Amino acid sequence: MLKVPTEDKYNLLLESLKELEPFVIAFSGGVDSTFLVGAAKEVGAEFETVTVNSPFVQEEEIIEMKKLVQELNLKHQELEISLKELEKAAANTAERCYHCKKVIFDQILDYAAGKTVVEGSNLDDTGDYRPGRKALKELGIKSPLLTAQLTKEEIRMLSKELGLRTWDKPSLSCLATRVSYDNQITAKRLEKIGLAEKILRLNGFHEFRVRDHNNLARIELSEADREKILDLNLMDKLSDKLQKLGFQYVTLDLSAYKSGSMNKEILEVKDE
Repeated sequence: MLKVPTEDKYNLLLESLKELEPFVIAFSGGVDSTFLVGAAKEVGAEFETVTVNSPFVQEEEIIEMKKLVQELNLKHQELEISLKELEKAAANTAERCYHCKKVIFDQILDYAAGKTVVEGSNLDDTGDYRPGRKALKELGIKSPLLTAQLTKEEIRMLSKELGLRTWDKPSLSCLATRVSYDNQITAKRLEKIGLAEKILRLNGFHEFRVRDHNNLARIELSEADREKILDLNLMDKLSDKLQKLGFQYVTLDLSAYKSGSMNKEILEVKDE
């Protein structure tokens, strides 16, 4: 199969954005949605951005998103959604992401009032269990980065060329992805996970996840962060702090952090 040059993919993206205008970008402030904003600005497209804040999103991410809105001088709207409105997602079955995307993008579509809604899924997002993609297709949400077949690596490279400071930002995912399937997602649980990850961040870790398996916290660290944990005093400190949050056991995953690790069992069942 012939490899399509990144420049050609980018030009295809710019063409598709012009065809889609006026549109609304579902904006999280992450690498992909910020890149969509940068590309839309470069081509002079007519657009605005919308963020749906939910209990699944960490407070630090909302603060960072607001900073980007100001820096990029975006026409922006924030919408709020409660945990009660996410009841089916909070049940945390294997279809959690489907139910979550349905509620969130229904709200964005209502706000868009007939305008096209676009979001930042890319080619790498097709390699994992992503029930949320089904919801996006059902609702008619456009994914121009995926249509252009852009990978995460290419998006980071192009973001750097556009001068976007998010080019090397760690990948984001909602707090719900930290909870093992079939365990109810509650406000208390989300707060505990958020505080646990804040503790790791304050101790110098860059890309990681704290996975919640009921009374056990499983810490996943990126390749770059794994050597930092090899400090017995730091291990004791982290264990003590996370236990005080309510985790009975604090463990370190010997494998490096990998997006979607909670989906492993589901994918194995589907392959049988």
